[in-house]
Amino acid sequence: MDYQTTVLITLIIYKVILISIGIWSNKRTTNTDEYFIGGRELGPWVAAISAAASASSAWSLLGMSGAAYLLGLSAIWIVPSVILGYSFNWLWLAPRIQQKAKQNKSVTLSDFIAQGQSHSKAILWLCSLCIVFSFAFYIAAQFQAAGNMFSDTFAMSANNSIILGTLIILIYTLLGGFWAVSITDTLQGMLMVATAIMLPIAAIYAIGGPTELWQQMQLVYNDTQLSWFGEYQGIYAVFFVLGTFGIGLGNPGQPHVVNRLMALKDEKAVKQGKYIGIGWSVIIFTSMLLVGWSAKVLLATEVTGEQALVSLSQQVFPPVLAGIVVAATLSAIMSTADSQLLVAASAISYDISSKKSRQNLVLSRLTVVGMCIVAMCLAIYAPEDIFTRVLFAWNALGAAFGPVVIIILMHRHISGKATFSAIFIGFFSTVIFSLFPAPPGDVIERILPFILAFLTAWFGSKSIKCDRK
Repeated sequence: MDYQTTVLITLIIYKVILISIGIWSNKRTTNTDEYFIGGRELGPWVAAISAAASASSAWSLLGMSGAAYLLGLSAIWIVPSVILGYSFNWLWLAPRIQQKAKQNKSVTLSDFIAQGQSHSKAILWLCSLCIVFSFAFYIAAQFQAAGNMFSDTFAMSANNSIILGTLIILIYTLLGGFWAVSITDTLQGMLMVATAIMLPIAAIYAIGGPTELWQQMQLVYNDTQLSWFGEYQGIYAVFFVLGTFGIGLGNPGQPHVVNRLMALKDEKAVKQGKYIGIGWSVIIFTSMLLVGWSAKVLLATEVTGEQALVSLSQQVFPPVLAGIVVAATLSAIMSTADSQLLVAASAISYDISSKKSRQNLVLSRLTVVGMCIVAMCLAIYAPEDIFTRVLFAWNALGAAFGPVVIIILMHRHISGKATFSAIFIGFFSTVIFSLFPAPPGDVIERILPFILAFLTAWFGSKSIKCDRK
């Protein structure tokens, strides 16, 4: 059986499983509360793996391995940045937001932020604008990545590939909502872990061991790629590292990730989930670093960074396992796209809807369809660099929501005006800074908006007594 046939069969079986999960989930989704937050009944495994998988889009597999392949040693700084972001979410944010969201009966992150605020309607509209704008491009990047993979594997046109991937994601997101997305994300997250464990082991074995990998890297990388700071020196090296660590700042402000933490069923699930979620990030990002370096050593011909993982898997694995790697990569893409579709739908149909009826599922599902169409059109008619597009949306959402959420959970009351201003400054300063030439590590775009938003929220807040039950 040839490679293409094997990949096709693997993907068909896998997609049938996903759609079956959607059908099963549909039976237990009877209202908006269940559609958007799963009735607050997520256990530690589903919450941790689905949150991790939805946070780690195509860039966790394709982007991280591609960065290591192209940049060399300096890509290593991405790993602690991401792990620290995951750790903050699970060790500090999760126990607090699970308790407070349950107490306030918040369904979405926007709902959580605006609840009890003056000017709450204006805050919800601004939150929805930030989410829909960012996710339209974020989801388009996922569709584009899926299209590129289908196109490279099956010689399909990129447009047809994008349409096919969109339809699959749309079907199971429509059917089961939060439960379908969370369970399929868990399955996809486990598949990503399996790939992240098997592929670097096989590659390093083919090279001759870790010592041989290091020695071969000295031969295939140039002096810049063998520097821990790449092309930067002195103060520019410091900016490069700080900017790279700035990626982790975005974690507490991602609605599709924080929503999983809000849905945890109890304190026990939070405690168990932290080991799973943090452990997942350590495995995935460390492994993808090794995959990129190994690909540079083993691949005889140069490839683009985003092709490194798939090309390496084709070289070290038989067709069946290589097909699973392709499925895992598509899983990374879809696990983010489906979660973001659901959050974007909730921003329109729940957060800014004049009717807060939890029985209104029709508008929710129509919104999912609309977001799919918009993102698909962007992917087809306005293609752009996937890695850049994803990080822009990540930074914008992180700066908009992260500071406000953190200060709320520090038991401080933020005025409505300060909340609106912090979100506005965090989001739009990221947009403005992205229009200028990037300094080392994109340090200004990734860190300064977050700081400005945090200071705005802090000085517009005051301490309140803890209300613990």
